[in-house]
Amino acid sequence: PAMISPLCISPGDTSVLAGLYGPAEAKISKELPDRAALEVLLRPKVGLPGVLERSREQQLRQTCEAVVLGVLHPRTAISLSLQVLSDAGSLLSCCLNAACMALLDAGLPLAALFCGVTCALQPDGTILLDPTTRQEQEARAILTFAIASSERKMLMATTKGSCSVEEMQQCLAAAQRAADAIFQFYRDSVRRCYSKS
Repeated sequence: PAMISPLCISPGDTSVLAGLYGPAEAKISKELPDRAALEVLLRPKVGLPGVLERSREQQLRQTCEAVVLGVLHPRTAISLSLQVLSDAGSLLSCCLNAACMALLDAGLPLAALFCGVTCALQPDGTILLDPTTRQEQEARAILTFAIASSERKMLMATTKGSCSVEEMQQCLAAAQRAADAIFQFYRDSVRRCYSKS
């Protein structure tokens, strides 16, 4: 059955609206014989998607594909649409969290949950979590991680700027610790949603 799941994720002043449709019949050109075909569309607040959005779509799709049990729905299509409502920093991690919540809300079978955490590495080496746009501009490096709920495994990482391997490991450790709070938020949100039914 087709499922549509609209929801809005807002950490701080960054907001992303997520909608999921599927599993549904796939176009023959996009049909995969052994699993569901996953499509991710990221729309900016204004204007048309550009190179940055296309790059983020690929990162989001690869992260989702790592956890969605698409083999249970072969020859179908799953479409995830993300609309940026406001961007005050940490946009990619907000998109990751919105994507996971949409998959969860739609009831798709998942091997694990995942979350996104953005770290800003300041010039003095300080690590800021969930940075604002201004903090990102002042940072020496911006790192975003997708963390799985199982064993806090890293599913995806992207960096902008320069940092040492040791600094990257410190940022990853901070992101893994922060993931616990996000997974708790997921649990609380699902509990609230189903307690109203």
